[in-house]
Amino acid sequence: MLVKTFEAVDMSEALRKVKAELGPDAMIISSKKEKRGGILGFFSKEVVQVTAGIEMKPRQPAPSQNPYREAQEETLSAKEMMENSMLGPLARELKDLRERVEVLTRKEAAAKAQAASQAVPAAPAAEKVVPSAPADSVPKTIQKQDLEEMKKLLFKTLAAKEAGEEVTPAEKAEVLAKPAAAPADGGKGGFKGTLRVIMSELHRKGLERGAVRAVMEQVEPEAKKGGTVEALRSFLPNAFTSVIKCAGPVAFKKNSPRIVALVGPTGVGKTTTIAKLAAHYALRENHRAALITIDNFRVGAVEQLKTYSRIMGVPVEVASTPAELEAAIELHSDKELILIDTAGRSHKDNEKIEELKGFLESRFAIEIHLCLAATTRDREILEVVERFGVLPISRVIFTKLDESESYGTIVNAHLRTRFPLSYFTTGQRVPEDLEIATPGRVAGLVLGEIKE
Repeated sequence: MLVKTFEAVDMSEALRKVKAELGPDAMIISSKKEKRGGILGFFSKEVVQVTAGIEMKPRQPAPSQNPYREAQEETLSAKEMMENSMLGPLARELKDLRERVEVLTRKEAAAKAQAASQAVPAAPAAEKVVPSAPADSVPKTIQKQDLEEMKKLLFKTLAAKEAGEEVTPAEKAEVLAKPAAAPADGGKGGFKGTLRVIMSELHRKGLERGAVRAVMEQVEPEAKKGGTVEALRSFLPNAFTSVIKCAGPVAFKKNSPRIVALVGPTGVGKTTTIAKLAAHYALRENHRAALITIDNFRVGAVEQLKTYSRIMGVPVEVASTPAELEAAIELHSDKELILIDTAGRSHKDNEKIEELKGFLESRFAIEIHLCLAATTRDREILEVVERFGVLPISRVIFTKLDESESYGTIVNAHLRTRFPLSYFTTGQRVPEDLEIATPGRVAGLVLGEIKE
């Protein structure tokens, strides 16, 4: 597939560009609105960015004189198909993959027998295996590794299907054709089948098995009452509200400042988020605020925060040591909110994280929010949380929601770590693209694209 990205002032112009360059058969893969120009997020203009693609006609491969190379290419092609099917396994794909595994198993067995006998026997007509060749030309190691990997992927897919994470179109149609029956029914049209349809939809939205199970525990009592799939879908927002815990906005103190520090890996948008928080509370809600940065490593980081400071009229201090940080906090003890910007740290750099810990272990009570990008994969998020866990984290902020295609990661990370959610950021505008996290918002993000 040929994929290109187009920018325009509005959607209609973007579609005209897509049609002009890729033709009327082009498919829209994604679209989003972004801000261009302005000064650090202020006074910027909105543009539409559309990513489109068109299927290219496959080239016909030239006849090969090496049947073993053809067998290897067939193995790799089947492997790619298997990996793609993991994104949305369907019954017909499973059937095709089973057949391919059987073919490859027969080929490998024939190759081993051929190598052992050192002969060139004629292939049985019924089997039609790969024609014989010298034993040393058979890529046995490659075939075996690929075959084992395919088997593992296939078994994983089958296990997920049996666990209720996926249903076939035929099964889904059967369930939707009639309301859920009593629990004793237990068939595809009973309450278990109804639950499986909902579980499949949640799984496709990026929720891992544990998260799906947590949500379905809230839904199951309704399913047992005989509710339809549509009825259970309408109950899902309440189910998310029951399992998602949010911290709410910053809670101000009466006689001392609330001190909030943002930590996290590089590139998640901590400095921009700090500016959004400062603009929201200082400009919109008229709270007395101050900024402190201990980011002396990133080129231009201090100047960026100073520019935000001048635009918002909020004082900013630079601290290079833990002692300087405490002095800066003391200097602004008359403020209601002190926001601390920290340098981005690789979650694999334990030494730098320990150094950051030394800064934040203060005689002042510092509320630490871990910033995570919604575009990060589940496994990487868990690694980040584990490494930054040496800090007394109390809240999590998810950034870059506008760049993410799936929001199941937010639920997965939240339920695994149990840190309450505090804020979401949805773009570069300051302070507009800042939201207070709520269970309802999480439910809306995850469920927004679920359709029949």
